[in-house]
Amino acid sequence: MRRVLITGGAGRIGSLLTRRLAGDYAVRSFDVAAQQPVDGVETIRGLISDLDAVTEACAGVDVVIHLAAIPSESVWEDLVRVNLDGTRTVLEAARLAGVPKVILASSIHAAGFRSPTAPPLPASSAPRPDTFYGWTKAAVESLGSLYSDRFGMTVFAVRIGAFQETPWTEVDVPIWLSPGDCVRLMRALVETPVTGFRVVWGVSNNSSGWLEPDSELGYAPEDDSATVAHLAAPSDAAAHTHLGGTFTALPLGKPRW
Repeated sequence: MRRVLITGGAGRIGSLLTRRLAGDYAVRSFDVAAQQPVDGVETIRGLISDLDAVTEACAGVDVVIHLAAIPSESVWEDLVRVNLDGTRTVLEAARLAGVPKVILASSIHAAGFRSPTAPPLPASSAPRPDTFYGWTKAAVESLGSLYSDRFGMTVFAVRIGAFQETPWTEVDVPIWLSPGDCVRLMRALVETPVTGFRVVWGVSNNSSGWLEPDSELGYAPEDDSATVAHLAAPSDAAAHTHLGGTFTALPLGKPRW
């Protein structure tokens, strides 16, 4: 059985994955926050900046799924400390512990200033961040590439879309990632024999989408936002002009919440 470490295991995506992957893998969850017990999941409480603690958490692990981060626009110094320095700590810890594969949570907002295209936009397209938050995620992708090239690690950077039970607003419809497809995507990335560095779109099989899926990795999304689009709140027309939606107009460095 593969052994998987999930950082940020108490978060929205992390808590879903710890529950849903526990039956298939030996799951270890690392977070600064207290975590609810889950059958088959080993929980560790610690700081993502603590190299010794993260290296210990990586011991004996086959794959790290790194989700721990500030998930939206915030103060520059905080974003760099958590999102960028924290990711460097995780990659270095994985290297020291001999973990062969790391899955990094990037974001749609690493490419938020991209505009709709035809044919679909490949995930290999260069970053166009829409916020300081998006910039840290673009930097995370680059850091993953460095560790892959330097040390032979397999690193997948997932540009996660609108991870929601149903799309909150109309701009989320083309970039929706359902909970079910999120689990399917992570399973595929854990299992795939593909190696090296790769950026991947983290979205469902949305008929209104314009992002090119990466079928080579074995990800077969089953959900389509068209079935739940009627539940989405209206969005201003200007928000539809870029992949990042309203993030392209957020004040830089100001916490969103």
